[in-house]
Amino acid sequence: MTTQTLYQLAEQKSAEVTDWSARISWVIGLVVLVVFVYWLMRQGWKWRGNLQSDLAAPATVPDGYADGEKLLTLSGRYHASTTAGQWLDRIVAHGLGTRSRVELTLTADGLDVARPGAADFFVPAADLRGARTERALAGKVLPEGGLLVITWALGDRLIDSGFRSDHSAEHPAWVDAVNHLTSTTEGIAR
Repeated sequence: MTTQTLYQLAEQKSAEVTDWSARISWVIGLVVLVVFVYWLMRQGWKWRGNLQSDLAAPATVPDGYADGEKLLTLSGRYHASTTAGQWLDRIVAHGLGTRSRVELTLTADGLDVARPGAADFFVPAADLRGARTERALAGKVLPEGGLLVITWALGDRLIDSGFRSDHSAEHPAWVDAVNHLTSTTEGIAR
C-alpha cells in the first residue's frame, strides 16, 4: 500500500468532530425561546386578571355554616370558572382560574368550595342558579357528562364553575340537589 492510499483510508474511517459550540448555542437558544413563551403566557394571565378586576370577590364561609345539615359532599377537582354560557372565557380574578383539588359541601345555606392550595369561596343559596353536566369547560374536554357545572351569580355576572368528582356517578345527584335548592330558594324569594 502506498502512503496516499493509507491517507485515503484514514480519511474514510475518521468520524467528524462534534462542534460543541454550535450545539450549546442551539440549546441556549431553545431554552431562551421556552422561557420567553412562558413569560408571554404569564403576562397574558395577569392581563386577563386586570381586565376582570371589577368582578366582585366571592363570599367566604359564614359563621355557623358547619353546623347546618349537609345535603351532599363531593371530593374531586375544581377545573375553572368561566362566564356563564361561554366555556372558553376563563375567569382568573380572585383565584377562580386556578385548578386544584376540591371538597364541595352543599347545605340549605349554599355551596362551600374548599380548595387546598387555592382560595376557598362560598356561594349563598340565593346566588345559585342551577347545575348541569357538561363535557367541556375552560379548555378542559372530557367524556359526555364528565364535568359538573354549577351556575351562580357573582355580583351582576353569572358564573359557570366546573368540578369533576372522583366518582363521576355522583354528578346526577348533584344536578338534582342544586336544581331543587335553586327552585326552593327562588320560590321563597318571590
